[in-house]
Amino acid sequence: MPGLVSVKTTPASTPLRIFLPENSQCDGSRNGTPQVQRRMASPSPSTSTSRARPSPDRGSGRKKTTPEKTAIDESSLDNPDLGPFLLKMARDTIASGDSPSKALDFAIRAARSFERCSGSEPSLDLAMCLHVVAAIHCSLGRFEEAVPVLERAIRVPDLEKGSDHALAMFSGYMQLGDTHSMLGQLDRSVSAYESGLKIQTETLGESDPRVAETCRYLAEVHVQAMQFDEAENLCKKTLEIHREHSEPASLEEAADRRLMALICEAKKDYEAALEHLVLASMVMIANGQDNEVAAIDVSIGDIYLSLCRFDEAVFSYQKALTVFKSTKGDNHPSVASVFIRLADLYFKTGKLRESKSYCENALRIYAKPVPGTTPEEIANGLTEISAIYEAVNEPEEALKLLQKAMKLLEDTPAHRSTIRGIEAQMGVMFYMVGRYGEARASFESVIAKLQASGERKSSFFGIVLNQMGLACVQLYKIDEAAELFEEARGILEQECGSYHLDTLGVYSNLAATYDAMGR
Repeated sequence: MPGLVSVKTTPASTPLRIFLPENSQCDGSRNGTPQVQRRMASPSPSTSTSRARPSPDRGSGRKKTTPEKTAIDESSLDNPDLGPFLLKMARDTIASGDSPSKALDFAIRAARSFERCSGSEPSLDLAMCLHVVAAIHCSLGRFEEAVPVLERAIRVPDLEKGSDHALAMFSGYMQLGDTHSMLGQLDRSVSAYESGLKIQTETLGESDPRVAETCRYLAEVHVQAMQFDEAENLCKKTLEIHREHSEPASLEEAADRRLMALICEAKKDYEAALEHLVLASMVMIANGQDNEVAAIDVSIGDIYLSLCRFDEAVFSYQKALTVFKSTKGDNHPSVASVFIRLADLYFKTGKLRESKSYCENALRIYAKPVPGTTPEEIANGLTEISAIYEAVNEPEEALKLLQKAMKLLEDTPAHRSTIRGIEAQMGVMFYMVGRYGEARASFESVIAKLQASGERKSSFFGIVLNQMGLACVQLYKIDEAAELFEEARGILEQECGSYHLDTLGVYSNLAATYDAMGR
């Protein structure tokens, strides 16, 4: 039976956009540009969808809400001044760091007031307020509850009433896309972004610079979904718009070229990727962006490594290493990431002692990280090092690193795609050391997570099914193995084609299983 198909960590999720306007006018953007906040510190998720009510037997000294008080509150919602006031209270509560649940209560009541006062007319204030409600749900980790709120917000504006309504709808679609992304629902995320881009393009025109920013954002999402042709088309459109509106060799063009290089590398067009990176590097040098130049040097080193131009790869990595050490310090995660790349390079050139030495250097940095280092950075680094230990035939050490990485990541929607990848790789390690029951359990957990997020038809899903089938063979669960291989075959034929190596591996496994069953 053929060896295992390697499973790589799935891409990280897209950062969440938070639409939180500062005024009571909802135009969906500032000057038509989508207003986004890439990251928002999230408190521990609450188990309640509303403010916690004090228990009647607690001596809190608070008065119970009477029916008369509730009736007064309900009737006061008809006051047109109440909605803006409550929305301001919600924003002030968020800004002060007070209870997000309290801010959510203010925002929900504001939305009800806006809805009452608007009657049957489409209200931009209501749409804006619903965006805020959804954003607070997301900050509490309640992404599933944010989705219907955003779907309702999208239905409020009327496209026939002008650009303000159109851009409010655009903002709603973009926020909905981010929320689906945080839930690991990439297909729904892409669909929402595409709807938003269509509205923005129709409103602003195809060559507007703000459309270019949305195209780039959507291209990044397609990269995460492994849809590289779609990503390339959007990135080309972004480059064309920036050439038309920006100065030659602009920072925007450099960012576009770095993304295009990533796409070309994924499509194994390494020469084109190298060309884009060199041009981006020249722009960054001209603008004095030393750290960005170093980051591009790392990417250039990766391309040289893929082209087996090892001396040039080492030179690029060492250049980046020198800059990172001088600007960020010897113990910064950026330094560790270059050490990992050098370790991979020396493994591929047969210098195993040097490879292991660089791995140990990186591990020392991750053991005592500098302030500001995120658990995600450490977990990703440990996962990459574990792959090198796996390659040098030290599966037990690789397994320990993967287990450490898992402990660093909380089971939140933002981390679920990374956790799935690590768990799948742990299954591979368990299989390699002969712990087939634990391997099967790991793969089963990954499959359950993929099914829950609606990713039943991805190539990654097919590969995990194949590997779970191999574990079942070792546990003498031949009938179950055959079912898994058959399902994997159907998915990989659809996603990769009949002649892809992963599909051929499943064919071989299925044939051997049928033989064992006497079929």
